[in-house]
Amino acid sequence: MCNTCGCNVTPGNQPFINAEKPQKGLTTISVLQNLLTHNNNQADHNRAHFDTEKVLVINLMSAPGSGKTSLLEATIKSLKASLNIAVIEGDLETENDALRIKAQGVPAYQITTGTACHLDAHLIHNVLHHISLKGLDLLFIENVGNLVCPASFDLGHHLNVVLLSVTEGDDKPSKYPVMFKAADLVLITKSDLLPYLDDFSVDKAKENIHNLANKAPILTFNTKNIATIDTWGSWLMAEIKHHQARLLNHQTLKPKIQTEGITIHTQTSKKLHPVLKPKQ
Repeated sequence: MCNTCGCNVTPGNQPFINAEKPQKGLTTISVLQNLLTHNNNQADHNRAHFDTEKVLVINLMSAPGSGKTSLLEATIKSLKASLNIAVIEGDLETENDALRIKAQGVPAYQITTGTACHLDAHLIHNVLHHISLKGLDLLFIENVGNLVCPASFDLGHHLNVVLLSVTEGDDKPSKYPVMFKAADLVLITKSDLLPYLDDFSVDKAKENIHNLANKAPILTFNTKNIATIDTWGSWLMAEIKHHQARLLNHQTLKPKIQTEGITIHTQTSKKLHPVLKPKQ
């Protein structure tokens, strides 16, 4: 939540910013910490809704253009006969992605964030008034394309899946470690382009991810290869089964949230705006 990337205020947390009523000496970092507390409380509330309905919720994160929506289209085509799936889409503008998902015959709801470069728990909660969880097995949240901020916010989901397109470079995990540290699974997408890209090494990408002390599984994927779709589908089915077992034991799963990303936000905001001025 920093002022450089435009995500200090989202449509979801705006009421809490207005409620802070800054006083003399109240710093931006204090307000941001309060907002994060509000976010985490809302996330726990969201997760309780999901767990009551026995829905596994996966947060999809990546840079723009890595193939998140194409992944969802292929996943729905492969699994909609055996799973009830819904999707929440996050973008700065347009409903293009939600329309693509609806065309696959599953419920989808678009969140447009304006300038905010990530979703937050309040925005997800607002969607719950518009999309039914009854009977769902799996809910995907396609976060705004951004390799830092989305990994810093609990939405009430259970797992993080991070996409790395072969067109981005195998050093991307080293350059943007925050998101890859948060991953429960990494998908190397657009792998059908590997024969044409001699500067991307799957082994090097895996090494860079594992060097972040993240032992998450790493799968290659492309929408034209049914074997990669099936491998991804098998992982999803296994995670749904694990989640059902957790719920039977009255347990849940919280996602990995990267405090480094939160630190980046608060430090940047503090440097740029040491004192938050009262709203005129």
